Amino acid sequence: MSHTPHELAEEFPEKAEQIHALRQSDPHFAKLAEQYQEVNKAVYLAETNVTPMEELAEVELRKKRAKLKDEIWALLA
Repeated sequence: MSHTPHELAEEFPEKAEQIHALRQSDPHFAKLAEQYQEVNKAVYLAETNVTPMEELAEVELRKKRAKLKDEIWALLA
């Protein structure tokens, strides 16, 4: 199990500049990126037991993070 934060710029390093630009210019993208960041932080805190939670809840958060990541990738592609 990885305890590495999955920040968008780390997930898509070749798209870091585009991510930054879209956060500034596209309100929908900015909202998705913010939601991703919030869910990603919650997953990270759960994985590191800073904020312990039931395994099923953690799995659901990971699924939500993956869905947001897919939506973000669709906008970047």
